[in-house]
Amino acid sequence: MGTGWVDVETNDLLFTALLVLMTCMLLGWLRPRWPWRWVIVVAMFVPLAELAAYTILTVKPTRGQAYGSLLTALPGMAGAYGGAVMRRVMDNLRERK
Repeated sequence: MGTGWVDVETNDLLFTALLVLMTCMLLGWLRPRWPWRWVIVVAMFVPLAELAAYTILTVKPTRGQAYGSLLTALPGMAGAYGGAVMRRVMDNLRERK
């Protein structure tokens, strides 16, 4: 929910994508079993926050901002799978000692 709020407040999609990437990477590292679920959980709040800002607040995002908020799932996917791979590599390195 915080990433969606940051996207509405700052109106900077690059910073929002970075937050989604970091959050999904952390969650993918903590629970690497199904990384795609972290992308759904984290990235769905960015378009929902845009929709809430459009309906409730006086902030009216443009059509490009609305479609761009859907694209935050791409860095989220890279972060979640990167975190899961990093966790599995760390587990393999600890296992070999």
